[in-house]
Amino acid sequence: MADLTVAESQSLDAETARAAHELVDRVERADGVAGLSEQAVAAIDGDRVTHLTARDDSGRVVGYANITPGRDDEPAMIEAAIDPERRGVGHGKSLIQAAFEASAGSARVWAHGDLPAAQALAASLGLKPLRELLSMRRSLNDPDLPLPDLEVPDDLLLRTYAGPEDDAEILRVNNAAFDWHPEQGGWSQDEIDARTSSDWFDPEGLFLVFDRSDPDTLLGFHWTKVHPATDEEPEIGEVYIVGVDTGTQGRGLGRLLTLAGIAHLEREGLTVVELYVEGDNAAALHTYDRLGFTRHTVDVAYG
Repeated sequence: MADLTVAESQSLDAETARAAHELVDRVERADGVAGLSEQAVAAIDGDRVTHLTARDDSGRVVGYANITPGRDDEPAMIEAAIDPERRGVGHGKSLIQAAFEASAGSARVWAHGDLPAAQALAASLGLKPLRELLSMRRSLNDPDLPLPDLEVPDDLLLRTYAGPEDDAEILRVNNAAFDWHPEQGGWSQDEIDARTSSDWFDPEGLFLVFDRSDPDTLLGFHWTKVHPATDEEPEIGEVYIVGVDTGTQGRGLGRLLTLAGIAHLEREGLTVVELYVEGDNAAALHTYDRLGFTRHTVDVAYG
């Protein structure tokens, strides 16, 4: 195996961060699937994760990983990428082993797309699949798969994002709805600000629903997102986050919000919409199946 040096740090200098971003871009082009999640890519430029940078004997960055600490009793989450030109020589195994050692406790590692090479690497390390995140897609231009009509009950008020004055309620509902979720739970205003200031953010694509009798208390929300076209795929709309406040289940709010967002993406001219859902979330899977979504790919967390 070629010499490999793995360095651990709490932040990266600008040159190393740039090299890590370039590496992640090469991985996605080579594999057809992102090597790191959106959160892990954003974390490259911050100090809220532990960074591991792997360099070969020439000093070139050939691998990158970061470790997000778990909340409460949740395990830490590892995400890693290896330069496509430097695979097959043990770099991936060395980087993942170093990440598990740096996690100082229980940890899981994501395999985005669960590609055969990732499965083989997991097996060589004695890891087993412990969590699945499904990618599901739906066509928006199939005449045999029309969208259901959007019908808003008289007792509900559905509107779009009005500005920062909505942030506190979005944050409250998000953290209540996803208190169990390792990545989505425990948000602060920073997470809201990062998204509302992103290039992709469209206030007309963030839907909020209220009871007409209490228009100041949010019941649920749906962020939509549009991914730019690539050489391989057209623009793709995303059901980015759907959150419903605890205690409001049974009113069909998840379906209503999801459909409102999809209808918006259809009006914007998108031809495909995708979403991500936990593989064991039976209620959400039932909703998405009924709306015409089918399984596209799967991300697996090994541990």
